[in-house]
Amino acid sequence: MNRHYTWRGRLAVSFAAALALGGCTSQQAAAPGAPTVPVTVAQVAKKSVPLEIEAEAIGSVMPYRTVSVEPQVTGQLLSVHFKEGQDVKNGDLLFSIDRAPFQAALDQALGKLAHDKAQAANSALILQRTQRLDAEKISSKEQLDQAQAAAAQDQAAVRTDEAALEYARLQLNYCSVYSPVDGRTGSLLVHPGNLVKANDLPVLVVINQVTPVYVAYAIPERYLAEVRKYMAKGSLGVGAVIPDDPQHPEAGTLTFVDNTVDRATGTIQLKATFPNRNRRLWPGQFVNTIVRLAEQTNAIVVPSQAVETGQKGTFVYVLKADQTAEIRPVSVERNAGADAVVSSGLQPGETVVTDGQIMIFPGAHLQVKNSTPTPPAASK
Repeated sequence: MNRHYTWRGRLAVSFAAALALGGCTSQQAAAPGAPTVPVTVAQVAKKSVPLEIEAEAIGSVMPYRTVSVEPQVTGQLLSVHFKEGQDVKNGDLLFSIDRAPFQAALDQALGKLAHDKAQAANSALILQRTQRLDAEKISSKEQLDQAQAAAAQDQAAVRTDEAALEYARLQLNYCSVYSPVDGRTGSLLVHPGNLVKANDLPVLVVINQVTPVYVAYAIPERYLAEVRKYMAKGSLGVGAVIPDDPQHPEAGTLTFVDNTVDRATGTIQLKATFPNRNRRLWPGQFVNTIVRLAEQTNAIVVPSQAVETGQKGTFVYVLKADQTAEIRPVSVERNAGADAVVSSGLQPGETVVTDGQIMIFPGAHLQVKNSTPTPPAASK
């Protein structure tokens, strides 16, 4: 019984308020002894609000960079120096491959280089003696040619050995696998004890750079002209709304517009970059995106919950200086987040009711129980 009574009472009051917009004036006063209505209020503010493309675009979060870490030498994997899902820095040691075979190859290259250097030095001495004998007409031309060829051949062997030594050093260095980027590691795909092969599958681990990240999405091609127009004036802001937390969108910048329209879908691919310092955006996650074309300066805004709809359109309840309610018709241009942009009917600094409207009628005495946060004013 009580629930039916309450429902009918609330309906009657709402109907009375709607009729008041059409038939009552703000000068009509409440009846003597009428009860005071508790309400929540907020001030009308003037501030800059973003001008946004009203297009529902679902975006996909992508890592800023993805690196598949592969071994560059073939050998036994001895140890792993990170945990799965760990953040790593560029240059951090990730894996160690058995160095013994490569150390032996390096030692062998050093020995061969030393041998061939000695051989080259001997060939150079023989060439010098042959040149002196040739100058004295003691040796033949054929002997000189042979000495020159032997010296050149031994010098070439030294250069080949030096290259082989450098290659052996590289192979030995490749036994230590380092992170090439800052990022977060994925699942470990090869475990210690396994034989890993150079440039072969599986890779050792995949690292994703997640600060910053990209969000890729598509918008209808009819918005392309507007996007290009405002991009020519400067960078465009993009908002990414996480479905389970719509009140805290992430802010990014439009950084890529594809060079062709997809004729099958009639859309154009865009990509925005987000700093993602708090890592609320995760690769593979879906988000709702909004492109901010510009800022509308000096907009008159009120919290959206202050705006009511009656028989003759939208209105708000204004708290007057004598603590009574005035019903005020307003024109709402659009919504901007939690705010309504009002084009007429209100002035900055006025106070509007944001909660408790169901019990209000024109001239009702109001009691402010607390305040809804006032939208920040525009910076001067």
